[in-house]
Amino acid sequence: MTPSNKIAVTSAPILPVLAERWSPRSFDKSHKLSQHELLSLLEAGRWAPSANNAQPTRYFVVTRDDAKHAAISATLAGWNQAWAPDASAIILVAVAAANADGNPNPFARYDAGQAVAHLSIQAHELGLHVHQMAGLDAAKAAEILEVPADLELVVSIVVGKIAAADLLPEPLHEREIAPRVRHDLDSIVLYGRP
Repeated sequence: MTPSNKIAVTSAPILPVLAERWSPRSFDKSHKLSQHELLSLLEAGRWAPSANNAQPTRYFVVTRDDAKHAAISATLAGWNQAWAPDASAIILVAVAAANADGNPNPFARYDAGQAVAHLSIQAHELGLHVHQMAGLDAAKAAEILEVPADLELVVSIVVGKIAAADLLPEPLHEREIAPRVRHDLDSIVLYGRP
């Protein structure tokens, strides 16, 4: 359930699943993703659009009961190591930086972002939450997971059921309970403002 101070206050109506989506840090360490939940998340990512239908996004799913979980958790940067391992799974997202013809795919990272966005919304629809993290020792994680050389790790995400904010240490607790904020539309729509 999304706390009321996390529901987006919008200038125009948006879908509830979008308004309620947010990135918590406090996860229920007893929740295990079901096969249905995991497949549903990955399917949502798989059906995201990609430039020229190149589909460059690849996933490495490490659940809490996986033997590599502790090692992957240790590749997360800073405070992420304090809370992220409690989530049901860490999913590392990689891209094939070149197309099938060997030419660079300049849109691969953008496409991966779309795939993760779709996965995130599907997670929320299933009563789960996702938190994306750029802070990752990608080289070390790639070594642990034996990521093929033609793939580049770009982001890590955690997914699971939300837990009470008071389980987090400071300053994470304070960040968890703070209201969500975004720039005003007037400051981000630079041409063609409604």
